[in-house]
Amino acid sequence: MVWVERAELVRDFVVRVAFSTGEVLDVDLRDELHGEVFAPVREPGGFALLRVEPDAETISWPNGADLAPELVYDLAKRQQASRSTG
Repeated sequence: MVWVERAELVRDFVVRVAFSTGEVLDVDLRDELHGEVFAPVREPGGFALLRVEPDAETISWPNGADLAPELVYDLAKRQQASRSTG
């Protein structure tokens, strides 16, 4: 199981995430914010309110929206691979 230990906003919708694996990866979450719960998060100002939820050990927002840590990790790894082959 992988967990999010730290997260910081890099720019709109891009987050630098420290994972429990020891890796620190940038991930663009713009295309993962689906559904009504993410409506306020899709706004740059709302997205910037991200934090690491201590109980779930993942990225969350004050309105209760969150993303599974495995999703964030897998997406970050795919994006990293795409950048290195691009």
